[in-house]
Amino acid sequence: MTVLEVIQKSSEFLGKKGVDSPRLQVELLLAHVLQLPRMGLYLNFARELTPAELDQVRELIKRRGQREPLQHIVGSTSFVGLEMKVNAHVLVPRPETEELAELGWNFLNAATSTPPTAMDFGTGSGCLAISLAVKSPAAQIQAVDISPEALAVARDNATRHEVQNRIQFHLGDGFAALPPEARFDLIAGNPPYIPSAEIETLDPEVRDHDPRLALNGGADGLDFYHRLAQEAGAFLRPGGRIMLEFGEGQAEAIRGIFESQKWIVEQIKPDYSGRLRVLIARRAD
Repeated sequence: MTVLEVIQKSSEFLGKKGVDSPRLQVELLLAHVLQLPRMGLYLNFARELTPAELDQVRELIKRRGQREPLQHIVGSTSFVGLEMKVNAHVLVPRPETEELAELGWNFLNAATSTPPTAMDFGTGSGCLAISLAVKSPAAQIQAVDISPEALAVARDNATRHEVQNRIQFHLGDGFAALPPEARFDLIAGNPPYIPSAEIETLDPEVRDHDPRLALNGGADGLDFYHRLAQEAGAFLRPGGRIMLEFGEGQAEAIRGIFESQKWIVEQIKPDYSGRLRVLIARRAD
């Protein structure tokens, strides 16, 4: 079977299974197996797959048809151009979180502290902490997660990008995992924000494969924002900022939560698709 025939037949199969963008998914899996850039497939449409290659492709397409995330199948994903290992123990990094990362490293690069410091609340794969460290080379980062399995992935990713010496990883429940004297120019995070009852309505790729710990934000999805509004201020340096991602339709509720705890909400920024996505706030002087 040729490359083109595999693309055509497998795209039809994944389409019937309800997978979004089935041809793109097939091309990415096929490129992974053949160790080609995706666009290289177009120069090799007539190439015959070996029996071993065909068996491997069929197995991966079958897994994708069962709605296992592409990123889990290939073992990694790209985040702000950095390749990140992912598995079932961590939330697959989303493109919209790249906006939070960019806002964070721009803030750190303008900070006057020596060195600028940041905390990543609920680091998961480490994508946010690592991107801050890579893009803000002077910064020192502390990253916290309650899952030891997630921290193992984050440490692997930090080593891959050679920033392990500038990120301290802490196992524990939020700020309680930090030294009490820790202070930061930036506290950033993508906390769980899905209302508990809505989790079962999510796409199978998320519902069945992302860790529930990284999704479940409590009855209204806002549990972690109440906690952050109450606890984060004590860990900010003067002039510091908190930057948090949130879900669609939650902007005004989260603004109210932070303002009720005497924060000044400076901005609520849209993501690259135009949806309100990131809260930026500081403590009242």
